[in-house]
Amino acid sequence: MNLADLLRTDSGVLSVVGSGGKSTLVNELARELGCTVVIATSTHMLAPEGCPLLLDPTELDLEQALWYTRVVCVGTRAPGAEGDAGKLCAPSLGFGTLAVLADRVLVEADGARRLPHKAHAAHEPVVPAESSQTIQVVGASGFGGRVGEVVHRPELMCAAVGCSASDECTPELYARFVANEHAAGVVRADDIVVNQADDQAGIELAARFAAELRVCGDETPVAAGSVREHRLELV
Repeated sequence: MNLADLLRTDSGVLSVVGSGGKSTLVNELARELGCTVVIATSTHMLAPEGCPLLLDPTELDLEQALWYTRVVCVGTRAPGAEGDAGKLCAPSLGFGTLAVLADRVLVEADGARRLPHKAHAAHEPVVPAESSQTIQVVGASGFGGRVGEVVHRPELMCAAVGCSASDECTPELYARFVANEHAAGVVRADDIVVNQADDQAGIELAARFAAELRVCGDETPVAAGSVREHRLELV
């Protein structure tokens, strides 16, 4: 399946949360969609390469930019960030306004310090109220590592599922934690993408994750594969 096959809505705001490839999913999805797209964040993110960056634009600025190019990034410079590659925070224009001006708004709504797995604090993720769909990304590269080394905020995962930071983060253990977060309402995901499953071994790890999720009573659809290669399959 292509990345765009994940989409269940024809327009509006799509949020991406989790870890292990959020930025890649947002950027590659923007390239695959054949419509006007605004990339933005509700937290912090690095400005993507390969598309114009509009800092604090007016509605007219954005409307004109989308006449000339199909994909733009919109945001506000984060305090202390310098240069075009500096970090961005939420745009001054509201997400509802962005959705009126563009066919799609893709929002990076979470941070994970570049680790493949994520445990969410009480204030996370920051999903805009206008979001019509949320995709959660999980990095397959974290399966088999130690919880304390592959999970952002590992102490929260340990407290939730009774593991220790030195335990192996198996697909089953992390699935139980993800199911716990979903059941508690911490994360509300319409779909899960297990990224970094670049070979058959990775797909099998993702399938173990998906199977354990279902054992826990969580029926969130799971797709696995390589976002960068636009290659996913349901598991």
